Amino acid sequence: MPRLLKSWGVAALALGQLAFPASAAPPSAASGASLTLAKPVSIVKTADLDFGSLTVTSGGTAVVDPNTSQLSVTGGVVRIGGSAQPARFEVSASRLALIVIRVPDTPITLTRIGGTEQMTVSNWTLNRFFLTLIDQATPIQFAVGGTLNVAANQVEGTYQGTFPVTVDYF
Repeated sequence: MPRLLKSWGVAALALGQLAFPASAAPPSAASGASLTLAKPVSIVKTADLDFGSLTVTSGGTAVVDPNTSQLSVTGGVVRIGGSAQPARFEVSASRLALIVIRVPDTPITLTRIGGTEQMTVSNWTLNRFFLTLIDQATPIQFAVGGTLNVAANQVEGTYQGTFPVTVDYF
């Protein structure tokens, strides 16, 4: 009987090796990698948005048109001087690119220098389509206008703020 058990043990060991072969290496392949690296599109501000000098008797608005650079006023807002102008930008590229010009879609706040009083600028406008093709030989210029919202009791002073203009490119 011990001989029979020994034979069965050798047979079981042999069967175990057949049932569980050593694992083979997984298949693999090499791949290359490549890319084209281009310089980014550049944007330069050439002028700030300026509503000029205003006075107010009751609430209203002041609008700078980016197509004509003209200022129009409503309500009790009266222009008393200064040079109103849209913000101006220049975009250049090192290659042919499709660009998307983005201006704020919500109001931004202007705060009185030396105080806490505020006004908002909203209804942002461009003097060109927001989607534009640009090539490396010809930079493009564009202008941004907006609507200044003035309260009836707005405190006298100089108001300042910033707003983002972004150019995405493809």
